[in-house]
Amino acid sequence: MYKSIRILNWSSGKDAAYTLWILRQQNKAVDSLLTTLNESNDRVSMHGLRGSLLDRQAASIGLPLHKITLPDPCSMDEYNNLMQSALVTYDHYKHKKAVYGDIFLRDLREYREQQLSKAGFEAEFPLWDCDTKQLALQIIDAGFKAVVVCVNAARLDATYCGRDFDRRFIDELPENVDPCGENGEFHTFVFDGPVFKKPVRVRQGQTVKRIYPSDTNGSFDREFYYTDLLPY
Repeated sequence: MYKSIRILNWSSGKDAAYTLWILRQQNKAVDSLLTTLNESNDRVSMHGLRGSLLDRQAASIGLPLHKITLPDPCSMDEYNNLMQSALVTYDHYKHKKAVYGDIFLRDLREYREQQLSKAGFEAEFPLWDCDTKQLALQIIDAGFKAVVVCVNAARLDATYCGRDFDRRFIDELPENVDPCGENGEFHTFVFDGPVFKKPVRVRQGQTVKRIYPSDTNGSFDREFYYTDLLPY
């Protein structure tokens, strides 16, 4: 049995990248990245990012990437079962830790901790309880470069999609939108920064609006804008 492993849940966005940087600053080794992708189109869940760009991120970071493919649509039961099956592959490690870039969503943290405990994992949240305005500025000041690839149409209009995640973007956000998008208002793709050996070069494709089927109780937003990123 191997001694320990730490996996980082890699969304492809700014919070995950900054979490990796923080851990490295603390001399805490990350052994692998873990990401979920949509089985039907090979894109990162929610972010809509092409799998090929995800591969380029991992290569530039220099870490192995564990991909979990999800059916479309995917129920919570299916999601939980697939995640548990993926985590079983790490059973030969004595100490197992899974890291997330979550900041303040208590229900989400408790859900993750409960699911991880079933697989013998300990959860880590290095960004927990950070002030999100200050955190957003720290990410930018640390040298991370990111582009907004998805916005929730109920919270932001299409003009915010495809923009650089920079100080101007933060300053122009409506007051009811979290500066880090912690409530799902927007998602980003990080293409450069201190955890990368070289930038992941991309060019912007079309911005489209997608409308998803309603869940049974209508509790989730359904309309999102996506800006497609293409590899150079």
